[in-house]
Amino acid sequence: MSIYLNKDSKIIVQGMTGGMGAKHTTLMVESGANIVGGVNARKAGTTVELGGKELPVFGTVEEAMKETGADVSVAFVPPAFTKDACIEAIDAEIPLLVVITEGVPVLDTAEVVAYLEGKNTRMIGPNCPGIITPEESLAGITPHTIAGKGPVGLVSKSGTLTYQMMYELKDYGFTTAIGIGGDPIIGTTHIDALEAFENDPETKAIVMIGEIGGDAEERAAAYIKEHVTKPVVGYVAGFTAPEGKTMGHAGAIVSGSSGTAQAKKEALEAAGVKVGKTPSETAALMREVLQGL
Repeated sequence: MSIYLNKDSKIIVQGMTGGMGAKHTTLMVESGANIVGGVNARKAGTTVELGGKELPVFGTVEEAMKETGADVSVAFVPPAFTKDACIEAIDAEIPLLVVITEGVPVLDTAEVVAYLEGKNTRMIGPNCPGIITPEESLAGITPHTIAGKGPVGLVSKSGTLTYQMMYELKDYGFTTAIGIGGDPIIGTTHIDALEAFENDPETKAIVMIGEIGGDAEERAAAYIKEHVTKPVVGYVAGFTAPEGKTMGHAGAIVSGSSGTAQAKKEALEAAGVKVGKTPSETAALMREVLQGL
């Protein structure tokens, strides 16, 4: 089992013919993901060879889905066009939309998230590395060679920390690793992923990576306390961050005591989550959990 993505997923890429889109489509093909085509209105009807595979380019997401049976779209679209690309995919009722683009205006994301209400699409991102189910499929930019299949579910706000955690626990492996993105407004949340991992029989333990700013981790802690029976190990990036300063990710701003790494750590620990002070310490805590299962 896995969450949201598996070997049967058929993936299209919005923006496949652009520089980043072409590069990462090639890597997704090489990972074994089933990429079935791309979308670019200006190049509709052409084909592109990427990763040794001849891929058709369609004018719209709807057309791509009709022709290929695609059920996942990965968007590598410049920030100014991301909102339109998302709405097009949502209107076409693609089940999973993974938005990699960084720098999407927060107002645009807010409009897209509001538009998702009551629709059939799950959105991951924006500003995220996407989702990988090792040895089955990849929708995004996570290097597929980091880690293989195993019992750990991973949900993270940070792309690079996703990769580091996968590497640290590569001897155990992962059911699915999902990077939800670091913007203030995102589609899929920690809580969504926790719920999916809790319901996935092959996920035996969960690593949750958060970072300073906002209250997503505090909300996740409350959810874990009420609904998650599997062991959860956590890490919160930003213990040394100065107060009141936006750090790196657009969502990582601390105001007063709320949003600090310490406040998040305390909330998670109160919910029974073991929290490491560094990614390596967090991986060590997860090892202890796995050895005890």
